[in-house]
Amino acid sequence: MAGPLQISPDTAIKLSKQLGVPLEHLMHMPRHILLQKLAELAASEQAAGASPGDNSAGSTGSSASKEAPRRNGQDEPS
Repeated sequence: MAGPLQISPDTAIKLSKQLGVPLEHLMHMPRHILLQKLAELAASEQAAGASPGDNSAGSTGSSASKEAPRRNGQDEPS
């Protein structure tokens, strides 16, 4: 059986609030369940748009990553 999650106290508190899960439950939640809940949270935030307090890289105004996908040589004709 796995022990408590290996995350910082600040991260645990933020996740607890965002997911609406008591801190004690969050710390002993199986990793795959936590990842599923985080994916659901991300999908719902994406559908609703970024929250005003979101500090993600996409809200900095930089559009360099949105201009064109990086080419790795696989999509070039041979």
